[in-house]
Amino acid sequence: MPEIIIKLAFNGMKLTEKPCTHLDMIKMVEPATDVCADCVASDTKWPALRMCLTCGYTGCCDTSINKHAKTHAEETGHALFRSIVPDESWAWCYEDHAFLGSHHLKNR
Repeated sequence: MPEIIIKLAFNGMKLTEKPCTHLDMIKMVEPATDVCADCVASDTKWPALRMCLTCGYTGCCDTSINKHAKTHAEETGHALFRSIVPDESWAWCYEDHAFLGSHHLKNR
C-alpha cells in the first residue's frame, strides 16, 4: 500500500504533512467498552480513552498516569488508536507519530 499523506499536529499548533503506512491495519471502528479495564483493575482514574484500531483494545490516553493505550501499542505493534471521547473523531499512529483526521476513519 502506498504511503498516505496525513497531517501531523506539531507542538499543538503547526500542521505539516507526514506519511503513515499503517492505515491497512484498521479493522475495528466501534469500541466494545467505555472504560479502561486495566485502570479499573488497578482502581485508578483516566481522563480519556483511546481504542486500538487493530484489535479493539480500549485503554487510557497518554495524559493518564498509566498510559495503557501507548503500552498496548508498544507491546503488540498495533500502531493506530482512535479517540473514543464523544465529539472527537481522530486517530494517532504511535509508530509514525502522526495525527489522522476523521476522513481516514470513515468507510472502514
